[in-house]
Amino acid sequence: MLILLPPSEGKATEGSGPPLGELSFPKLGRARGRVLTALIRASKRRDAPQVLGLTPGLAGEAAKNTVLRTAPTLPAAELYTGVLYDNLALNTLDDAARARAEESVLIFSGLWGVLRVTDRVPPYRLSMGVSLPPLGGLAAYWRPHLAKELDRVPGLVVDLRSSTYAGAWQPGDRSVSVRVFRDGKVVSHMAKATRGEIARVLFQQEEAPSTPGELAKALDNLGYQVELIEPVRVARPWILDVHLTDAHPTDAR
Repeated sequence: MLILLPPSEGKATEGSGPPLGELSFPKLGRARGRVLTALIRASKRRDAPQVLGLTPGLAGEAAKNTVLRTAPTLPAAELYTGVLYDNLALNTLDDAARARAEESVLIFSGLWGVLRVTDRVPPYRLSMGVSLPPLGGLAAYWRPHLAKELDRVPGLVVDLRSSTYAGAWQPGDRSVSVRVFRDGKVVSHMAKATRGEIARVLFQQEEAPSTPGELAKALDNLGYQVELIEPVRVARPWILDVHLTDAHPTDAR
């Protein structure tokens, strides 16, 4: 089983480990290097916040991008600190569940393409939604590189990414895209929290689901109200709708 996650805007402010070294999926190294070089150049521009789509509160973060090659690093598991990752709470999993997370999780990134939770990288600012000179839109840039590497990785794919990051790789009909609703409406903050909870409870199961039906059954057994929808056409994902109620389960930390 693979679990696909987006990064988060919330990040640790600094690392304490050695500078950037080899990451998982090393064949992406050349593609990563091109994005890193382009990001460093863009971050030195006077209009860097506008080019990188940074909000006024994050405008000063562009300066961090200029020293990424030598900046201290930390594991991706500790870098991302948003709502999804707060509810996933990787650092509180037991050893067996943590090992399953390290094997299963793929975190998508505008800068690195994809990371495993053990990969060490420095804090950075670059959304997949950015059009980065001279590379252009990053989802389109990464798509062929990620397909070449990830299409060969077997197993059911549980897609918990946001739409911005989903465009970088489409696993086809072996994947299940999870949507979260309350009162028939998509709820952004609660969706992030619920996706983190779902990933967590899946890591705590000794037997990983291997089909969309097994995934739906596992979550139903855990107390989630779910609806599984078949792909609308060939090579499209299954859809798993999670309907929140006042009694929806929370993670068992």
